[in-house]
Amino acid sequence: MEVQEILEWILYVSAGIAAIAFLILVIFLSKALQSLQVTLDSISKTLNGLERQLDGVTRETTDLLHKTNALAEDIQKKSESLGSVVDSVKDVGVTIQKFNSSLQTITNSVNLAVEQNKDKVSQVLQWSNVLLEMKDRWTHRKKEKTVVEKGLSEKGRERSYN
Repeated sequence: MEVQEILEWILYVSAGIAAIAFLILVIFLSKALQSLQVTLDSISKTLNGLERQLDGVTRETTDLLHKTNALAEDIQKKSESLGSVVDSVKDVGVTIQKFNSSLQTITNSVNLAVEQNKDKVSQVLQWSNVLLEMKDRWTHRKKEKTVVEKGLSEKGRERSYN
């Protein structure tokens, strides 16, 4: 055999080996790409699910934000109303304080007047005690007189029966 034939034969064998190697490479790449395709499909499904969940969370967050804003407005209105109530209570407190001050002034004036007129007040009390005592005596005498008259009239009736 000649060198040229051997070289041709080596060339064909090496071309065959290269073709087989290329075929094996294509098969492994095909399997890797199929595995990658399955993984990408799974990731796609997961992302679709996440997108739906994210839409739901976004809607719920928006609803929650609206409710929070409404609640904040309500709290603001109630806070303003409470401010007027606090002002009213404060005004009532000031009024009561003024009333107490006025009452204290009147009490002090009355105490001063009583102190200044102590002698007159004691005389009035003495005279009123005397008058009450006289009234009691007068009432007592009137009762005694009524009893005596009643007793006499009963004796008169007894005589008329006998």
